[in-house]
Amino acid sequence: MTNDMAVLDVAGISKRFGDLQVLSDISFTVTRGETVCVLGPSGSGKSTLLRCINWLERPDAGQIYLNGDRIGINNGGVVMSDRELSRVRTRIGMVFQHFALWPHLTVLQNLMEAPVQVQRRPAAEVREEAMALLAKVGLSDKADVFPARLSGGQKQRVGIARALAMKPDVLLFDEPTSALDPELVGEVLLVMRELAREGRTMVIVTHEMGFARDAATRILFMDRGRVVETGPPERFFVSPDTERARQFIQRYAAG
Repeated sequence: MTNDMAVLDVAGISKRFGDLQVLSDISFTVTRGETVCVLGPSGSGKSTLLRCINWLERPDAGQIYLNGDRIGINNGGVVMSDRELSRVRTRIGMVFQHFALWPHLTVLQNLMEAPVQVQRRPAAEVREEAMALLAKVGLSDKADVFPARLSGGQKQRVGIARALAMKPDVLLFDEPTSALDPELVGEVLLVMRELAREGRTMVIVTHEMGFARDAATRILFMDRGRVVETGPPERFFVSPDTERARQFIQRYAAG
């Protein structure tokens, strides 16, 4: 049963790797314009959850819907082919921890490749939109540069622009600043804060607590593969409902 109001509806997702239960019965919805920040200790299943949402990992149980359309299983109840999944993934922007840019393409070509090749959109139109997105992330002057010539922060901003170029229904961020030198984190968070202000629909796995507190509309706190607590950031950070969340916040504050 899908929630008609939800852009993303995750219902009862579970995932096991061998003897390790990584996700246990995860359910939540994300409505249009929400920024949901997923917090929790390392190993709590946060990144696996994102990979299950776009079927980079196949869930063992549960359903995922994007604007009412089921992901991973087609209308006949059969697991989607790679081609079908590729088509669905064009509606889910993914920003990875380690950039995942194509090294043999320039920055501009990285942005244009999928809209032109997968979505079959006119190259001239895509180019114009790509240049506008590079301006948005402060990289207009890097259009003809190859990724190897960019800093980590610049690569991640290109990754964000590339995800936006597909005009996705939802953006997923998998710890987008954790691979960056500390002085480069701010430039990426600045872009993400602006996306939150614009009302982009986003699910963000992050260890940046200040960003989560400022930019999230809702916190999803995970531990040991389960959702322990969810609520607005002003409540989660000031008076969490659970002892486990209190411990987590105290550890963050002490650090």
